[in-house]
Amino acid sequence: MTKSVNLPQSVYQELVEVSDELSLMAKKPFSASMTIDMLIEIYRAHLSNPCVLDAFSQQLRSLNIMSPEEFDKYWDVQLKVKDSSKRQVKSKKS
Repeated sequence: MTKSVNLPQSVYQELVEVSDELSLMAKKPFSASMTIDMLIEIYRAHLSNPCVLDAFSQQLRSLNIMSPEEFDKYWDVQLKVKDSSKRQVKSKKS
């Protein structure tokens, strides 16, 4: 059964770019859901090494991670900043 996930626009754009890169590497189309599945498989394979898992766990514990609400707001603001920067560059070129 298919489920929907809400992503900030910039995260979605990154997902599309990775999907395009995987499509080029595989010489076959990769959908967004296939890309997410591939990234999860890579994540699990990478962390199956106990040393990597321990180091990654330590890094996560030491990070000051945002709440989900703060994360969504941050990415929304970042997207607006990127959009306004693009508009400024285009207007300077004109």
